[in-house]
Amino acid sequence: MPNLTSTSEFLLLEFSDIQELQILYFFVFLAVYVTAVTGNLLIIIAVVLDHHLHTPMYFFLMNLAVLDLGIVSIMVPKAMANSLLNTRSISYSGCVAQVFFYLLFAGSDLAILTIMAHDRYVAICNPLQYETVMHNRACIQMAVSAWFTGIISATLHTTSTFAIAFCSNRINQFFCEIPQLLKLACSDLYLVEVGLLIFTCSLGGGCFVYIIITYIKIFAAVLRMPSVHGQKKALSTCIPHLTVVSLLVFSGIFAYARPPGNTSSELNVIYAMIYAVLSPLLNPFIYGMRNKEIKAALFKLTEFGHFPKTSSSKIHLVKWG
Repeated sequence: MPNLTSTSEFLLLEFSDIQELQILYFFVFLAVYVTAVTGNLLIIIAVVLDHHLHTPMYFFLMNLAVLDLGIVSIMVPKAMANSLLNTRSISYSGCVAQVFFYLLFAGSDLAILTIMAHDRYVAICNPLQYETVMHNRACIQMAVSAWFTGIISATLHTTSTFAIAFCSNRINQFFCEIPQLLKLACSDLYLVEVGLLIFTCSLGGGCFVYIIITYIKIFAAVLRMPSVHGQKKALSTCIPHLTVVSLLVFSGIFAYARPPGNTSSELNVIYAMIYAVLSPLLNPFIYGMRNKEIKAALFKLTEFGHFPKTSSSKIHLVKWG
């Protein structure tokens, strides 16, 4: 097979060869994209403008919304354009950009979710130390470290993936996904990326185990609470987070950690839709819209057109006390 490393474009998986169905898929993707963007933007706006939400939990939730907005924006618009124009192509540089930015946002996303578990642990298990541990500078440092983790991961994976010699430019996925790109390799260099994927999946699994252990301790502390109201309030902030983490991790495991094989295109697309599209779509509703404080902030925004002015003219993203 010829070496196509110098190819100027890749061909993505098309959902259908029928033009009418392609148009239908365009409107489905459009509805999903608009919903995901609207939900995450509302979370960001509510946290930024309402001073009651200037706390660590909502600061990290805002970061999560920004990351989810990035994830859904790097692949859904391209899928929409290809469906509308009845084409399958994506430029080589566009493919590189998709891989890099998806890994940046996804890696940072998991890091933020891990930090959020730590935040809930301190708030519920060590409430008297909460302001000391989760102070302004510490939260900003944690968020910066999460984004930096995503940048490092994305750089390593993107560099090693596109150093490979490709023998085909037909990707069995609707966006540039590393496992599908590795199937096009015609040199042993792909083993470097496989090793990196195994290492990254191990780190992701470690984060998931840490979150599970953290929540075991949290639930044990909740059960010891004398007040039923206190138990419900604590669980109301934990269950949505655990749901988001499970959705992201398990769908990612199916996509990246399953053994190689001739998995059908339909299953590949379903796995990808869950972790790359469904998760950013549902997160604002699972984590944000069910939260009474978020809903109250959005109600004030829609009812009055603005939030009540704070005592300071400068809006701070994080405010304690």
